[in-house]
Amino acid sequence: MNENDGKEFAELGVKTWLIKELFNLGIRSPTPIQKGCISRILAGDDCIGAAKTGSGKTFAFALPILQHLAEDPYGIFALVLTPTHELAYQIADQFSILGQPLKLRVCIVTGGSDQLEESLKLAKRPHIVVAMPGRLADHITGCDTFSLKKIKYLVLDEADRLFSESFQDDLETIFNALPAKRQNLLFSATITEDVRESKILPLNKDKLLTWTETDSQLTVSTLDQRYVVCPAYARDVYLVQTLRKYRETKPSSHIIVFTDTKKECQVLSMMLNAISMDNVCLHGFMRQKERVAALTQFRSNLKCTLVATNVAARGLDIPTVDLVVNHKLPLEPKEYIHRVGRTARAGRSGMAISLITPYDILRLGEIEDAIKTKLTEYKIDDDEAVKIFTTVSVTRREQEAQLDNEEFEQRKRNYRVKRWIQAGVDPDMMEQGLEEMRRKRIKAAKKAKLAKIKEVQAQIQADRPSKEENRLHNDAEDIDTSIKEGLKKVNKTLMKKDDRFKDVIGKITKIKRKADNVKAKKDLEVSSAKKKKKIKGNKDEIKNK
Repeated sequence: MNENDGKEFAELGVKTWLIKELFNLGIRSPTPIQKGCISRILAGDDCIGAAKTGSGKTFAFALPILQHLAEDPYGIFALVLTPTHELAYQIADQFSILGQPLKLRVCIVTGGSDQLEESLKLAKRPHIVVAMPGRLADHITGCDTFSLKKIKYLVLDEADRLFSESFQDDLETIFNALPAKRQNLLFSATITEDVRESKILPLNKDKLLTWTETDSQLTVSTLDQRYVVCPAYARDVYLVQTLRKYRETKPSSHIIVFTDTKKECQVLSMMLNAISMDNVCLHGFMRQKERVAALTQFRSNLKCTLVATNVAARGLDIPTVDLVVNHKLPLEPKEYIHRVGRTARAGRSGMAISLITPYDILRLGEIEDAIKTKLTEYKIDDDEAVKIFTTVSVTRREQEAQLDNEEFEQRKRNYRVKRWIQAGVDPDMMEQGLEEMRRKRIKAAKKAKLAKIKEVQAQIQADRPSKEENRLHNDAEDIDTSIKEGLKKVNKTLMKKDDRFKDVIGKITKIKRKADNVKAKKDLEVSSAKKKKKIKGNKDEIKNK
């Protein structure tokens, strides 16, 4: 390393020993978010940093923390909060690697691991604590073997997710245990109003840096974003065909398939394995050891396909992911941004393919408006897809039959009850309150969805005032019917206006006709085989007589 090496980091105020560690990792120059934030954090400012995933956010806060720690090493020096297990382990790894010259002690505090063991580690006053809010709040309320009263830094990674309703109570417990004088560092790919104006975490406005990328496009330019149009009932078939086509040219590529629910994740993983498409899955109902094992297999190339829920969408640094597939479009554009951010990281190229149906055009438009990019089609041979329709559909049903729904629901309830008992509250009362909150949340979501449909419908009517067929019926039986009818009409109109989707309805009709023909042919073959078997049986019976 010569005197000019690391000059850009040195200009930010980063010490030589840290620059050497960066060079050992192959990092020669800072990323934009590191250039924008490091010097101000070193100067003592609070920080809100927003940048695309894969832009080096972790080192933007890790470098200043380690540099200040080296000047006055003690524990607990910094607390980093994250929304997922996997991100916690990853951040801890990056701190450990950079902090080797300091003999850095890092403690990970997450659900799914032994709580007593975590308590013992916290009592030894590690330099850095990386934690999920729920488990750390349990430690704060349940034992007094450690203190957070002397920390210098509080970091919230994926801050927008942490400020969601589900983490509020735990965050309040944690913040009450922290000193008033500290630096607050908030980072994410997307920064919401909740983050900027949080009531439970007021920031020092006089010494606050808010840094966002100047590029208005929220996904990187090296990411090739595509869509595949398919019938809703054949989504799994087109998923399989998409994976097969992609692997024809890139057999060893790393692929992440994102699903909406834990159950869907498990079923899809089982289905793909059953048709000889090896994969591992990752979702919130897996035990911590299972999750770590799945990620280890994926990172080490033992398995090249990962089927996952949104737990894998944020913060996971798997540099070699070549393709991200959205089995269904996420509800929020920001979740799409986080998902596709798993590929095309650190200047590499990558591809994201989303499976969409004629009912997804409105949602696709919202995502495209947010990312300021139009998706292009990834062409799939419909005839080839139809050939595997029966095999995939039957395999899917078989795996659903194997999956124990009750076990999934019981795991969810056991986790909740355990948390409530530890907090000293009545589980039955909490269950009732949770159900009431769930009903209110669903009702509010439906109202918001209906309002969005009406807004789009009004725009359509303004463009074409003489057209009446697409008017939303306000006299529908209930809100569900209104949403269903409204979505159908709005999506149909949007398809007609977008050249990419003008022929979709005709295409879907042809696919259905072909699939029905294949099914009828298969049924005829099965029926014919049964008849032959029956005739043979009758002949054998006569012969025996």
